[in-house]
Amino acid sequence: MTTQTAPSSLNGPNVLTTLRLVVVPVFAWMLLAHGDDPNWRIATTVVFAVAILTDLIDGWWARRANLVTNFGKIADPIADKAITGMAFVGLSILGELPWAVTIIILVREWGITLMRFLLLRKGVVLAANRGGKLKTVLQAVALILFLLPLPGYEWGTPFTLAALPEVTSWVVMAIALIVTVVTGVDYVRGAFESESETA
Repeated sequence: MTTQTAPSSLNGPNVLTTLRLVVVPVFAWMLLAHGDDPNWRIATTVVFAVAILTDLIDGWWARRANLVTNFGKIADPIADKAITGMAFVGLSILGELPWAVTIIILVREWGITLMRFLLLRKGVVLAANRGGKLKTVLQAVALILFLLPLPGYEWGTPFTLAALPEVTSWVVMAIALIVTVVTGVDYVRGAFESESETA
């Protein structure tokens, strides 16, 4: 009988996760120090998009190559929440996104992450569902749209095609907020059901 050796924490997927964490303060500086410069905003958006792309790649890579580690399980969601959380906070600091939206989303994100870790200590694994994955995609798209220097629109004035990009960004953000709250409630319900089954 052969015993399967646990993969080393020093592997490709974990390197990508660590790089995503390192990028967070760089992204924060780019957004907050140069928030009014359209060229910087495009560069900041590219950095954010690449960071989000690494989030998709490292998870897929780890599962495909059997490189899932305890470090990755802990660091990956933290890195994900750190980069998106910084984007939400940064946009609110710049006055481009209401603080209410940022606070609701961050409370849900970090609350569910904390709940997952607490359940994991009890041996209960709360797996990501399709709703959670949809939430992640919607948040990423909404943040990219908000980070881009899109043409402004004066709400209450006649709608023109020039206003379509900004209106679209608000619609996507509203949908992302709704899905974030709904999936958060679903995760809490699933956690209670899992605990009752193991009790």
